[in-house]
Amino acid sequence: MENSRRSARPKENNEFVFGIRAVIEAIKAGKDIESIYIQRSLTGEIILELKQLLKEVDAPVHNVPVEKLNRMTQKNHQGVIAVISSITFQKIEDIIPLVYEKGETPLVLILDGITDVRNMGAIARTAACAGVHAIIVPTKNSAQINADAIKTSAGALFSIPVCRHPNLQKTALFLQECGLQIVACTEKTNDLIYAPDYTAPTAIVMGAEDEGISNEIMRMANHLAKIPMLGEISSLNVSVSAGIILYEAIRQRS
Repeated sequence: MENSRRSARPKENNEFVFGIRAVIEAIKAGKDIESIYIQRSLTGEIILELKQLLKEVDAPVHNVPVEKLNRMTQKNHQGVIAVISSITFQKIEDIIPLVYEKGETPLVLILDGITDVRNMGAIARTAACAGVHAIIVPTKNSAQINADAIKTSAGALFSIPVCRHPNLQKTALFLQECGLQIVACTEKTNDLIYAPDYTAPTAIVMGAEDEGISNEIMRMANHLAKIPMLGEISSLNVSVSAGIILYEAIRQRS
């Protein structure tokens, strides 16, 4: 995990790259793209070249009105703005073998639809403290890892590997093929978080507070586990919930 963590290159803020050719060159240079905004109905050969490149880029693409781009920058954006990520995204396919090679038992966290940047930061901070080997997020419908997320994480997002994938279902299948059990933290079960054996290689899934974990991931999960609720309030903030289940895993592993 140390090698993976060292490869992250910290930046203080997300950076904009604007202009069609500049964005193309940023992609070709291997820059980690947080998101790309393209003016609706933009045409031309150079736009076709950009869109062809984007098929190989694991980043969300937003087709927006020109007014949105004008609010992002007053400079000549030519209808295209790329937001360069503050961190370097990594590949879970590289991390899991490295964890096993070190003789460690993988513990990863999958965030399914967590869109609030402060929740993202708080979860990352707890995950880093708990020794989580990686955080996995979807390409779309996920919080931007921006200055607010990094500040809330107390810098943890610079040290813990973050992996972004377009299809969490395929990622979960890969983890199962690597010997990890999938534990979905959800209220839609009678089993408590204490039931699973977290001493085994484990991926814990946390879902958005409003919609929860996607049905596809729920069906794939090896275990469903809920946090016991004893008071009148029947829900917790997702970052608090993540901390509770992660430290149950750490308790079992200690």
